[in-house]
Amino acid sequence: MYSVKKEKIKPIISVAINEGKDVLCSTLKNLKEPFVFLKKEDQIFAYAAWNKPLQVALEKHDYSHEVLVEHAKSIDSICCLREQISFTDLFQIIGEPFALVRAEDGSPQGYISREDALAELFKQENKGVDLLKILLTSIPMGIFILDKEKQIINCNESGLKMIKSTADKVLNAPGERIFSKKHLSKVFSSGKTLLNHLEITNGVGVLVDYSPILGYDQQVEGAVIVVQDLPMVEEMAMEIEYIKDLNKDLNAILSSIYDEILVVNAKGELIRYSENIIQDFWQVDLKELIGKNVLDLEDQGLFTPSVTRLVIEKQKKVSVVQETKSGRKILAVGNPVFNEKQELERIIIASRDITETTKLKSELQEMKKISEQYKKELDDFKSKDRFLKKLIYCSPKMEKIMNQVQKIAEFSSTVLLYGESGVGKEVIAQAIHHLGNRSHKPFLKLNCGAIPENLLESELFGYAKGAFTGANKNGKDGYFKQADGGILFLDEIGEMPMHLQVKLLRVLQEQEVIPVGSTTPIKVDVQIIAATNKNLAKMVEAGTFRQDLYYRLNVIPIQIPPLRERTEDISLLAFHFLQQLNEKYNRNYHLTPDAINVLEFYSWPGNVRELQNIIERLVVTADHPAIDAEFVSQFLSLGYENKKMKPVITRVIPLQEALDHVEEQLIVMAMNQYKTTTKAAKALGISQSSVSRKYQKILSEKNMKVEM
Repeated sequence: MYSVKKEKIKPIISVAINEGKDVLCSTLKNLKEPFVFLKKEDQIFAYAAWNKPLQVALEKHDYSHEVLVEHAKSIDSICCLREQISFTDLFQIIGEPFALVRAEDGSPQGYISREDALAELFKQENKGVDLLKILLTSIPMGIFILDKEKQIINCNESGLKMIKSTADKVLNAPGERIFSKKHLSKVFSSGKTLLNHLEITNGVGVLVDYSPILGYDQQVEGAVIVVQDLPMVEEMAMEIEYIKDLNKDLNAILSSIYDEILVVNAKGELIRYSENIIQDFWQVDLKELIGKNVLDLEDQGLFTPSVTRLVIEKQKKVSVVQETKSGRKILAVGNPVFNEKQELERIIIASRDITETTKLKSELQEMKKISEQYKKELDDFKSKDRFLKKLIYCSPKMEKIMNQVQKIAEFSSTVLLYGESGVGKEVIAQAIHHLGNRSHKPFLKLNCGAIPENLLESELFGYAKGAFTGANKNGKDGYFKQADGGILFLDEIGEMPMHLQVKLLRVLQEQEVIPVGSTTPIKVDVQIIAATNKNLAKMVEAGTFRQDLYYRLNVIPIQIPPLRERTEDISLLAFHFLQQLNEKYNRNYHLTPDAINVLEFYSWPGNVRELQNIIERLVVTADHPAIDAEFVSQFLSLGYENKKMKPVITRVIPLQEALDHVEEQLIVMAMNQYKTTTKAAKALGISQSSVSRKYQKILSEKNMKVEM
């Protein structure tokens, strides 16, 4: 530590940048110090060397403040001293032209020049030598100082260790004794530096650099020799080699990446780029843009928006699609890189030309739309096919009806289904809906005979707000409104009251409904499928059904035959219902051939619905998996008059053959049911002897077939 003498401290002459030109001119013309200081808001923030170039510039521009500021340098790097100076302060003083000296209260007291500070150092108690030693010992490399006569006048401990020698053997010795005479002569004669020379000194390999010490007249007055031992050099070489390999790997990675990679600093200036460049994008050689600000390219309209600008503004990862002048689409992704202080240091930009990708994406979307349309159509076909497979029939009559249904489904005509109860009128109505263009719209069904007459009107046509007591306060949409765009299935249409038939006729004619309690008609688009088990033509004659409504409903009439007229379907339906019950209850029931014969012989007044109920009754009550004719006969005779049963022949055969076949079935069924010939004869209305004779004949014929 040493102190600064007060007489060496020079006064601070400052000017405020907001002062008038007259004050500035007067202050500077009377300035005798080598530096002038600039103040802003009473604080010194910069200084300028008061030299000839500055004086000429000020006189040329009429002592402009801008000129003074332009020649000024920031005060931030200037060392601030107090009365006591440490060695570290001296190191800072060496790098600057002067150092500020502060008073005890911290305010600037003046400044001391670098030369005065160093001169003062060498005057006080030989501390200058200490400073020089500190400088030399603080350097990890070996340092040897040679004078004009090429003798070693100083060195540091690191250098002595590297050459394995001592100070008494080295100091004042000729440099040629330790280092290369050739290299020393070249440095002193040419005044040029020689680097990286491998030499063997005292049996130790070292790397040596020779640098001349030039005087004011540019004459060589000595030399500085820098020595590095080989282990350190090898370590540095290995590190350099590692960095080179790393750089090669990095370049290889960058060249293999499909995207264009740019590295930009926090100011937006391009630092480096990858080999893969997007063609026709930059319109200039990227080499010319190194060190230039890429933000300017956006201002020139080369592309928009700038991902660099967005990353700088948002301080986070940004993805944008840029569009160039030529209309190309570029996907640019900017990733910010922050330093330890979380300050933006670099921006890595990955760009990819997606012009063709965008075009392909548009084409793909178009193809997806077409594909979805095809898929929808295919699903419709599959759905229709699955639905058709669910319809159980094989009779020619039902085949003819289903062909007709598939044709009708393509239109929105009104359909009237005739048939006995249980023949499957609702199934046919659902088939028309499922196979038609309205399959994605509602299918609603309403039984006109199951709803009280006073409620039927509001159910069909809906009602307005407050139409009647107990009504929903918000009103209600009727079946017609709910089925808009779809199909409304009106079962038991013959049960509809006369006054509602008039309203239904209006809907069919005008395609609009008027809710109960309202006068405003509502347009609807509904296909009507009506069904009845009555003869509407006779009801028209009797005056119980409106003639005009009848003709409106009877556009496409379909007569569904009863089950007794399509016996081919009985076995299929029976097996279908039995399979459903087996799966539902995890059973394994099956019908024997003679049981199927009994089912086909029965006339089924309840049609398919009765057949389904009978099969369920058989499954619930059966004791064995095999359901035979005897067990089936018990249920078919209950609650049915035998006189009403009529055998059904499904194909033309010789009369006698048909009579023999029916006779055989009746006798076998009677014997299975009544067990004795007497009871069987009574049920069949013939003599007991006839039954006995014919039954024995049937049994003998069956035994003969078995033996054969």
